[in-house]
Amino acid sequence: MSKSHTPPGVAPPAALYAHGIEVPPGARWLFVSGQVGVDPNGRTGADAREQAEFVWRNITTVLKSAGMALTDIVKLTTYVTAAEHLAAVREVRERVLAGHLPTSTLLIVAGLARPGLLVEIEVYAAKA
Repeated sequence: MSKSHTPPGVAPPAALYAHGIEVPPGARWLFVSGQVGVDPNGRTGADAREQAEFVWRNITTVLKSAGMALTDIVKLTTYVTAAEHLAAVREVRERVLAGHLPTSTLLIVAGLARPGLLVEIEVYAAKA
């Protein structure tokens, strides 16, 4: 099991995440490419909230294919195309992760791989 590190002497996290995660020796690693807000039929979500739902569904499916779960995520990087999407993306993430606190980086970017994409999230997972 991974160990969380949010030590005194560092400002508290600005959202629900840990400052550091220690992975035990011998753990299996899974690197999940950035997942975008597209459903299995190729339909892009209508807004940031729906795209975030699709993103987390895709991540869950990739993790499951490796015998892992959302609680095995140790690092995530979130890309959004505008600050106005942050509330919806955070709300979906907090509900889906249900208290699990991986390390996290959030970037607001000028664009993603295709027009219309508003959210992309990549994760690293580890399981002992």
